[in-house]
Amino acid sequence: MTHFGIICPPYPGHLNPQAALARELQLRSHRVTFLQIPDLESKVQSEGVNFYPIGEAIYQPGSMAETFAQLGKLSAIKALDYSLDFCQQMVEIVCQDAPKAIAKTGIEVLLVDQLEPVGETIAEYLNLPFICISCAQVIHRRADVPPFFTPWSYQNTHLAKIRNQVAYYFLDRSCQPILQAINRYRQEWKLPDYRHIYASNARLAHISQQPRLFEFPIPDLPSHLHYVGPLRNASPKFVSFPYEKLTGQPMIYASLGSVQNTKEAVFRCIAAACDGLDVQLVIAHGGGMSAEAVRSLPGSPLVVKYAPQPEILAHARLTITHAGMNTTLDSFSYGVPVVAIPITFEQPGTGARIRSTGVGEVLSLRKLNISRLRSLIKRVLTENSYKKNAQRIQQSIQLSGGVKQAANIIERVTQSQRSEVVEAI
Repeated sequence: MTHFGIICPPYPGHLNPQAALARELQLRSHRVTFLQIPDLESKVQSEGVNFYPIGEAIYQPGSMAETFAQLGKLSAIKALDYSLDFCQQMVEIVCQDAPKAIAKTGIEVLLVDQLEPVGETIAEYLNLPFICISCAQVIHRRADVPPFFTPWSYQNTHLAKIRNQVAYYFLDRSCQPILQAINRYRQEWKLPDYRHIYASNARLAHISQQPRLFEFPIPDLPSHLHYVGPLRNASPKFVSFPYEKLTGQPMIYASLGSVQNTKEAVFRCIAAACDGLDVQLVIAHGGGMSAEAVRSLPGSPLVVKYAPQPEILAHARLTITHAGMNTTLDSFSYGVPVVAIPITFEQPGTGARIRSTGVGEVLSLRKLNISRLRSLIKRVLTENSYKKNAQRIQQSIQLSGGVKQAANIIERVTQSQRSEVVEAI
């Protein structure tokens, strides 16, 4: 049995797939503990996973909700800029408290989310084996791969590489406060400085919940990178849903995830675009809309706070999403095409993959209006190519192995690492 520790961003889009992986490892008699800020204790424990608090001396209880509320008001670069202070605070929390927490709990191997790069520093400092997990798209940090925050398609050309490198340069510049905070601890711990953000140093394994078909045609990928598909299994949390209100019409499912769900104007545009079509719109707003805002939506959509997403998508014909990786992959798991409205963070990069694989259409937030959105909805619903391409991704997901394959890889490389240590002794 191995005791695994999970270090990841405190967002549901990362916590939920990491929790599914944790549950699979626990089924195999391993122990798994999330190292997280106190606000998330009930969330983690409700997913059936151990929790150990970090940051109690630094973190102000309740500030996670304030951060979500502010991020929900922003989009594009402004949201990225706002998140810098919080990311820098997470560096301080993890570096100050994680080493002591790991020693006290007896954690032996770290599972580090690629979007929490300080986790690898903790593993290096403590000389612990670690595995990188990409819950969002894999960040390759290669000149030929467009940065995750851009809507650019993959082009292995000289001009495209220059464009990408310039964008990465500005990413590193904007993330200097985070890099400086990490490097202050790395210098204290006699580790070489980080020059680039999100450039994983994983060597044992790097696991992505993308299926390989939902990726750019990138050549010469490293052998330790594994596209296993969505990290999913049954959560102990129960989400009710008024199934009796489903009409039997073609269903459109709409969700803006857990951070961007306060954008009432986007939900209003979605409802107006679907009004008058022979469809039933189901909106899951995740608590981001007031009761008054729900009542004022155009048409008669079925609106819920939360939905059992996989079960609903099994009945859907189309998903309208902000291009968050989890909702996008859940849609493809049921062969459901998408209309994506990327807002910020990695969503433009996910949108670029949606466009390149032909599994849906993408409409930028800047160009969003009722007429354009209704036109794309009609196109994706009526042109069979989108459905066929989504079914191709569905088949890729079914063959990728998902959370079980991820656990297989983790067990294999962990055992191999231990064998090497024994032989060295």
